[in-house]
Amino acid sequence: MGILDGKRILVTGVLTDASIGFHIARLAQQEGATVVLTGFGRMSLVERIAKRLPEAAPVIELDVTSAEDLDGLAGKVAAHVDGLDGVVHSIGFAPQTAMGGNFMNTPWDDVATAVQVSTYSLKSLTAACLPLMKNGGSVVGLDFDATQAWPVYDWMGVAKAGLESTARYLAKYLGPDGVRVNLVAAGPLKTMAAKSIPGFEEFTNVWPDKAPLGWDVADPEPTAKACVALLSDWFPATTGEIVHVDGGVHAVGG
Repeated sequence: MGILDGKRILVTGVLTDASIGFHIARLAQQEGATVVLTGFGRMSLVERIAKRLPEAAPVIELDVTSAEDLDGLAGKVAAHVDGLDGVVHSIGFAPQTAMGGNFMNTPWDDVATAVQVSTYSLKSLTAACLPLMKNGGSVVGLDFDATQAWPVYDWMGVAKAGLESTARYLAKYLGPDGVRVNLVAAGPLKTMAAKSIPGFEEFTNVWPDKAPLGWDVADPEPTAKACVALLSDWFPATTGEIVHVDGGVHAVGG
């Protein structure tokens, strides 16, 4: 019997088996959950990846910037499960012009895209899933520590700061409904999203040396385990929290 036995979990943002979302879904199934996935773009790839889970999971296409997709999400999820106990927000995107040291020159339209997809989507996804969370549940989002200005991260760092604030407000407003909202701030991992960040090696080259516990940029397991723990009933009074899974880098100086 696993810690998610009987839970129904929606995991968003899966593209490949290198996606953190994929590993969260895998561990969630191993811990007893029924999992539904969402993806966006290259859906045939997402559907193939879903078959690599311990149990093949249904896949729903979801564009978090589309009101139509969000309005129809609960109905599409309900075709596979009769409710939700947990939602994983594993979604983030910023145009190339918004990262890589171009902070001072990024046009507003590109900043707005980064904020809508990476920040506001936590609220819009959660709101879309609320009709299926009648008995409460857990929303878990993936974060990257926004307390510092990181090299090359630029407007995505601003979007993550907004994500952290959004999670706190969701925790405030949804607590009376029994819905917990927490984030996991992971260290850098080699995912498809990471490859799109110009100069990402500036993180990967130094992080393992800075982390008191060490850090393996190719190992998503610690991050996935933290997300699964937060999805479980083992954190019944924790909300609005940011759990750092970064080898300890956030806690030490240079």
